[in-house]
This record gives sequence, C-alpha cells and structure tokens, in this order.
Amino acid sequence: MAKIGFIGLGNMGGPMAINLVKAGHEVKGLDLSSDAVSRHSEAGGGVAGSTGEAAIDVDVVITMLPAGSHVRAIYLADDGVLAHAKAGTLMIDCSTIDVQTARTVGEAAAERGMDMIDAPVSGGVAGAAGATLTFMVGGPDKAFDRARPVLDVMGKNIVHAGGAGNGQAAKICNNMILGVSMIGVCEAFVLAEQLGLDHQKLYDISSTASGQCWSLTSYCPVPGPVETAPSNRDYQPGFSAAMMSKDLKLAQQAAQSTGASTPMGAQAAALYSLFEAAGHSGTDFSGIIRFLRGES
Repeated sequence: MAKIGFIGLGNMGGPMAINLVKAGHEVKGLDLSSDAVSRHSEAGGGVAGSTGEAAIDVDVVITMLPAGSHVRAIYLADDGVLAHAKAGTLMIDCSTIDVQTARTVGEAAAERGMDMIDAPVSGGVAGAAGATLTFMVGGPDKAFDRARPVLDVMGKNIVHAGGAGNGQAAKICNNMILGVSMIGVCEAFVLAEQLGLDHQKLYDISSTASGQCWSLTSYCPVPGPVETAPSNRDYQPGFSAAMMSKDLKLAQQAAQSTGASTPMGAQAAALYSLFEAAGHSGTDFSGIIRFLRGES
C-alpha cells in the first residue's frame, strides 16, 4: 500500500481520499475546511498540518483544487509540494484547470526528478463517492503506469489522453459538449411545454430516437423521467452551474489561444455566465432550464 498526501478534501476530493483509505492506503489529508478534515479523519485518514507535511515522506501526492492559480501556488511556491517532496514522488493533479498551467507544473516536477500527470475527472460527487469516476490523463507513459493502480481505486474508466496537459484538454472539450447538449435538451423541453407536449412523452420518444444523449437519458433536466437526476431534488448539485461556467470559460480561453472556432461553446459559456450572475452558481447546471423559462 502507498503513502499518499491528499490536498483538497472538498465535495470531490473528500470522497476520493476516503476511497483510498478504504482500500488500505495511508492517506494524509489537507484542506482549509476543518469540517472536511474532520470527515477525512473520522473515515480513518491521517491529517497533514501544512502543504509541506502533506508532501514529505509520501509515495504519491494528489491534489484536487479549484483553479490553476491554486495549483501553481500549491506546487511551485517556495514552501510548496515540489520544494518538500523527495525525488521519485508521483504527482497526480485531479483539478480541472487550464492546459498551460498543467504543462508548466508538469515540467517543474520533471526538473526535480518527479513523475506527474494531470488527471481531471468526470462523474460528479456521486462518481467520487462510488469510485466510478472517469479520469482523463495527460503525462508520460511511465507516470501513467505508476498512477494507474491508484486511479483504479477511485475510478472506473481511466484513459491516457497523451502528453502533459492532454488530460485537461480532454476534460474541457468533454464539458463543452456537455454544456452545449444540456442547453439543447432544456430548450427542447421548454418548447414542448409551450406546444402542450408532456415531459414524459418527449422523453420516451427522444430517448430512443436521434435526440438521445447523456444530458437527456442520465441527467434529464425536468422532474420525473430519470429518478436519479438533480431535477428530482430541486436541482441540488450534482455539478453546479458555477463549475460548468468555469469549464466553459476554460474551453473558450483555449479556443481563443489556438484559433479554434467554437460558436456553440461560446454561446453556452455566455448563458451559464448569465445563469450564475443571476444568483444560481450553487444550482445544478441542469437547472438552467428555469433560466430559459424566464423564472427568477
């Protein structure tokens, strides 16, 4: 079993770390939230008092952080992870961040004799708790091979997308698809309402026809057809509108820097920014159907 430092025990990182503890790994957890640390400790995990303590004398450091600026600070600061970890330590960053930051931090780790992968996830809080996450991994083959047994404890689908930063590239492309498709599904239900077509009837037809997609059949934005969807619990996340907005903005930054044409992605980013600004940042992203209806 491995000694692991886990930094970032929030809604996603907390359950991921607990699954590692359940699998028999020795996991030192660190988070700014005392409640998050307490949950980790109650599940049998150890507690680190600082970034340095989380990185010292471990085989693996895993991070799950909000943004690229946090990843840079945690890894590259004078008292950060790379300053304290020993050569040969494996670094796994599961945050969803910009591609350039992932590559910059990966290069810095390599210069210090450490293997690193960027491994953002898909699957939400339920996937984190159930160890069914999909990991989209960027980094050298050697680092991926070392990380695979650890990722297998936390996820169901582990995909090596290529070199450093390619995990982040895959994540933002995937979530751009998700954001665009959810808006399309929501618009179809709003139109159906105006035309007098029952929600369940539209679902029954489209779920077996050419309109079938994950946003409809796994995450239906209206109550009823899919029991486990957030629409059946008043749009409690799940995956929040703020997180979707963040990912769509990352996709647009990447599109602008590379000259890629993503007009639908741009429209989705704009709509989720408006939804978030209207006070719904903590609402599940499927709740944008209320915004499209004109509800407050």
